Formats: sequence, C-alpha cells, structure tokens
Amino acid sequence: MQIKEIEAYPEQSRKNIFSSSIKRLKKSQGLIALMFILPGLIPLAFFWIWPMLYSTYLSFTDWDFMSPEYKIVGLSNYTSLFKSKEFYSVLGNTAYFTIGTLIPTIIGGFLLALLLNKKLKGMGIFRTIIFSPWVTPTVAVSIVWSWIFEPRVGLANYILQLVHLPKLQWAESSQWAMVVILVVTVWKGIGWTMVFYLEALQKVPEELYEAGYIDGATSWKKIKNITIPLISPTTFFLVIITIINSLQAYDQIQVITQGGPAGSTRTILYMYYQAAFENFNMGQATAVATVLVIITALLSFIQFVAAKKWVYYQ
Repeated sequence: MQIKEIEAYPEQSRKNIFSSSIKRLKKSQGLIALMFILPGLIPLAFFWIWPMLYSTYLSFTDWDFMSPEYKIVGLSNYTSLFKSKEFYSVLGNTAYFTIGTLIPTIIGGFLLALLLNKKLKGMGIFRTIIFSPWVTPTVAVSIVWSWIFEPRVGLANYILQLVHLPKLQWAESSQWAMVVILVVTVWKGIGWTMVFYLEALQKVPEELYEAGYIDGATSWKKIKNITIPLISPTTFFLVIITIINSLQAYDQIQVITQGGPAGSTRTILYMYYQAAFENFNMGQATAVATVLVIITALLSFIQFVAAKKWVYYQ
C-alpha cells in the first residue's frame, strides 16, 4: 500500500494499518531467525536437552541399568543421598580438589603469563611447551604421572632419596593420593590459564605503565594497581571455568587411584560413575548427576550475571 493511500485514511485506521504491518514484520523476522537456529537447535534437543530430562526422570526410579522394568520410587534416591555420610565425604573431597586445583592454576597461570609476556626470541617455543599438556589426552598424561609417582621405582621418590628424604607411598596412601591428583590436574591446566592471561595482558594500555613509572611506582605496585584490576574479568572467567572443570574431573582419578585409597580421591563425578557402572544403581547415579548439574548450572548463572556487571562497569 502506498504512503499517500494510507494518509487518506482516518488517524485511527492509519494506526491500525501500521500496527498490523509491524506485527507481520516481527512475525516474518521471527520465522527467519528460527530457520537459522533450527539446524543447531535440533541436535541440541536430541543430544543434550532430552538426555538431561530423561536422566532426571530416571533419578525417581529404581532402575538397575540391566532389567527392562523398574518402579517409580519418588524422592527416595535423593533422601537417601542427602542422608548418606558417604555423600558428604565425597562433597568434601570435591571441595578440597576444586580449591586445591583452582588456586595454583590461577596464580601459576598468571605468573607464567607475566614471565612470558615479553617480545623476545624463543618466547613462542616456551609458550607452546607450557600449553602442550592441555592438548595432550588426560589419560596419557595420567599414565606418565602414575609412573613418576610409583612408590618403588618412580622418579619422585628417586628425587626424595637424592636429598635424603624418606620415600612416600604417593597414590597408594590416603594422605598423599589427592596431592598426586592435584599435581597432575594443575600441571595440565596451568598452560591453559596462561594463554588467557597472555591475551588479557596484551590488552592493558602501555600508557598506564608509563604513567606509573613516572609516578615512581615499583614493579609490584604496577602489577597490584594496574595489571590485576584490569585483567580481573579474565580472572573471574577463569575461576568459574576452572571450578566447573574440577567438578567434571574423572580421567586422572580413574587412571591413577580409582577413587582410592579408602575413598580419599573419590569426587562427586566419580561417585556417579561407581553408582552407575559398578553398582548398577542407575536411579542413585542419576540423582548424583542431577545434583552435579544443579551445582554447575548455579556456577554458570553466577558467571553470566557477574559478566554483565563487569561489562556495565567497564
């Protein structure tokens, strides 16, 4: 319809015409948007949303993973889970593993980024070497470290003997087994955090460092008052992602300790694996998985909300 023809109508009629045109335009835009996201939405629904919903449904049953029949047991899997001392012991191990992984990975990655954030020859080689554990399969890394911490002929005890210290049982000891898992996890992830920090450091304006130098600021004060505040969004992102990765750790635990000794390295994800594929209690296992998904979703929500505040602040 031409504009002159529309102007011939009364004012209320013109408003109705424009309103209906806008609605049709929004509807067509919505259909176009749906066509673009549908190819990605279909596999997401089949391979992520539906399995998650079905897993939640199974957490209300007593399915043993083998028989075709099962019963609905309501919240009994959850009540027995939260009444179990074993579950809280596993949560404690998970918290210990998460904190023990988080702090050295973040601090170590930041310090390595500071050291390697130089325009010198050979820095690219050092960055590649430090980052390479991240792209190496966790199973292969864990096997190598299990040889290093072997109590009888391992390299770790050989070094202890050289400095006249007693041998340790490492992964065979409930006192040191989690330390072994932490060393493996931090060694693998520290290069990953370094790469993010390198990118963040390169975005800090040089003018700020020059101003600090003119004001007589020491290297530590420049790091404290300029570098750390400006890269804090990257730090926050790495903290959340590292925590989520720690909650999902499995390979190194399975290869090195199998959750032992005496359950000292048993985390919440490994508890799920044992309940599902060793005890064949799929109802209990999916209840554990649901709790893990809720924890991960809360952390992701915190990251999403806080990230918006960081953007607004900047």
